[in-house]
Amino acid sequence: MIDHSLKGKTAIIAGGAKNLGSLIARDFAANGAKAIAIHYNSAAAKADADATVAAVKAAGAEAAAFQADLTTAGAMEKLFADAVAAFGQPDIAINTVGKVLKKPILDISEAEFDEMSAVNAKSAFFFFKEAGRHLNDNGAIITLVTSLLGAFTPFYSSYAGTKAPVEHFTRAAAKEFGDRGISVTAIGPGPMDTPFFYGQESVEAQAYHKTAAALSRFSKTGLTDIEDIAPYIRFLATEGWWMTGQTILVNGGYTTK
Repeated sequence: MIDHSLKGKTAIIAGGAKNLGSLIARDFAANGAKAIAIHYNSAAAKADADATVAAVKAAGAEAAAFQADLTTAGAMEKLFADAVAAFGQPDIAINTVGKVLKKPILDISEAEFDEMSAVNAKSAFFFFKEAGRHLNDNGAIITLVTSLLGAFTPFYSSYAGTKAPVEHFTRAAAKEFGDRGISVTAIGPGPMDTPFFYGQESVEAQAYHKTAAALSRFSKTGLTDIEDIAPYIRFLATEGWWMTGQTILVNGGYTTK
């Protein structure tokens, strides 16, 4: 029988230095993971990555941090190669990398669009490619998208629009890797209580989002808290392996599909 627990498993987390990625790393370590490769994007996040590594080690798992700008295929290849060299082939690959931009279509420059596409779509595609190459059989690939994929709203065209391809990558990867027992899923949180959210939103927009979900009044912030998402990541990486090829909006009733 296949063991779908975290015990003895190795994971790689893109964007694992802080916020949700860091919480996932700590949660996996607390639930028996053997080793976790923690990616961070730039020197600005190194202190956060080091703190996450220390917390994971304190929980009894091995850990190391790896810096890379994942907007090129070569950087993604190196990240996985370095993680495999450190800990062996991973069992679980989690991609939390993303960039948000809230702007009218008429104000978005070509450079901004290219950056959004590189961070949200291109990096996700090559994450799937390298995960498919390196993951052990019966593993799991989980990617963060956005609940805006279920919304009809202005100003997020370049954000939701460059996350939308990840749904198609998820379905294709689920089919292509399924004969190896690898499940592939995408989770779309609602607006989360992290700096990722606040940097783009006016005070008025923040107030709206904090009341927009059906369950907002039961959240400590009104938004999706990272603690609301981490259990779903753990579930999909373990007992929830039969869920594959799906995009799941985990948002307290903020949007639906």
